[in-house]
Amino acid sequence: MALVSLEGDLMENPKIARGTIGHLYKIFITSHVKSGNYMAQNKEKSTRRIKTFYISTIFSISLVLLMIGMLGLIVLHAKNLSNFVKENIVLNIILNENTKEVDIFRLQKEIESNQAVKSTQYISKELAARNLSKDLGEDFVKFLGYNPLLSSIDVYLKADFANNNQIRDLEKELTGKEMVKEVIYQQSLVDLVNENLRTISVIIIAFGAVLLLIAIALINNTIRLAMYSQRFIIRSMQLVGATRTFIRKPFILTGLLHGFFGALIAIVILISALSIARQEMPELVILENYMEFAILFVGIISMGLVISFFSTLFAVNKYLNQKTDDLYSK
Repeated sequence: MALVSLEGDLMENPKIARGTIGHLYKIFITSHVKSGNYMAQNKEKSTRRIKTFYISTIFSISLVLLMIGMLGLIVLHAKNLSNFVKENIVLNIILNENTKEVDIFRLQKEIESNQAVKSTQYISKELAARNLSKDLGEDFVKFLGYNPLLSSIDVYLKADFANNNQIRDLEKELTGKEMVKEVIYQQSLVDLVNENLRTISVIIIAFGAVLLLIAIALINNTIRLAMYSQRFIIRSMQLVGATRTFIRKPFILTGLLHGFFGALIAIVILISALSIARQEMPELVILENYMEFAILFVGIISMGLVISFFSTLFAVNKYLNQKTDDLYSK
């Protein structure tokens, strides 16, 4: 009855009707605007949240890859240091007193042609006397009245041949030469260097394997957590009829981008660390091999892409195969 009365009043009083309709229109517009603002705010918050999550994912991946990269740099520098130490082990070939220089140079060239030899240096008896006088701080030749030193050839081996077995073979070959008086080298030093380097290599390899497993686990967990927040989107895409390949594609591409940018950030930090280290310790220049660094950086990028790809793939497949009720459980 009240509605009929209200309808009659509106029919009889057009002014009241227009006012009432205008009021209702204002209420509708206001509620619609508020609803739109609310949706816009929610969309903005959601976008901000997603961006923050993506950034945190990228930095998490970059930190893990940075650890792997630091280990890689340690391994490369340890390897180069090992080669540097081995290649500075010197064999002194002492020559007989009256050996002609022509014969000495011929012997030097013959030694350099050996595959185990990296370089040689001829030390004449005069140069040997000057070097020794400099080390002693006085002219011993003037004191003795003659130069008791003999000419020699210093031989530096390649790192792969700097072990006692290879050195003994070379020693036997050289001592058979008529102009060679003796071959001198520190056998105990060679053994000590090789033993210590083997121990260090085993420790670094074991530590690297453990760190690699930790890195894979951390990146995998980071990506799985990212996929957990997207599980309802995956299910919604399934419900509207999207194929599994179509659903996987955007998530895998996003994961690859995260792995790539994470690797780039790690590489930038590593290059900065190398630059600072070079300024503080200029001696490190002799241990640097830019080709090896390039291979290391490519390896970091590849690792970031591979781990991100498989972690994203497994995580998406998990939610594709889950029942709807299971999506609400943690």
